[in-house]
Amino acid sequence: MTGQLTFDLGGTEALTRDDFFVSPANALALQTVEGWKDWPGRKLLLIGPEGSGKTHLAQIWATLAGATVINGADLASADLASADLGALSGARVVVEGADRIGAAEAALFHLHNLVTESGALLLTAATPPRDWGLGLADLASRLQATPIARLEAPDDALLAAVLVKLFADRQIAVPANLIPYLVSHMPRSIGAARGLVAALDARALALGRPVTRTLAAEVLGEE
Repeated sequence: MTGQLTFDLGGTEALTRDDFFVSPANALALQTVEGWKDWPGRKLLLIGPEGSGKTHLAQIWATLAGATVINGADLASADLASADLGALSGARVVVEGADRIGAAEAALFHLHNLVTESGALLLTAATPPRDWGLGLADLASRLQATPIARLEAPDDALLAAVLVKLFADRQIAVPANLIPYLVSHMPRSIGAARGLVAALDARALALGRPVTRTLAAEVLGEE
């Protein structure tokens, strides 16, 4: 056997405000989320591509506002007559992946009405509501009237900061020349950064080598 058997245990990714690197790509979205008490209609839709930082921003707001976090994909199995969801009336709620609710349009509609009456609602999605294929007209009209904050494509400074954070979350020390090299050679997304760091960690463990620019060149050459 030439290599070690490895498991990608990842790391505990910190999602606090202190761990959020502010750049021109996300500064306005952060400012809007932190100013949640001024949201028109007590609601906000946070839009950005996969891995752009929506979950991190949503967690920041959940901590700031004392909000409950619900996965949009779980709404289909939710019982809106239950005590649990009934208790959300007037509460502060995050719906992560609201564009992935599937057949739960009625559930999201009622949740929207319960929460925004006197609470606050943050929804995250990859695209605007017009692209979700909604069939429930009342839900579509409410979502299309929801203010939007956008996360833009990451710039070099943001990608570099994310890479540093991801390596730190995995407790991996890297040489100073690695981060600029990765930024200039990797796909331009935070999701790609997560995948690349995971691949480098796995390769280093399998080969018993440190994470270096040479190892990165090998991994990037295979993608």
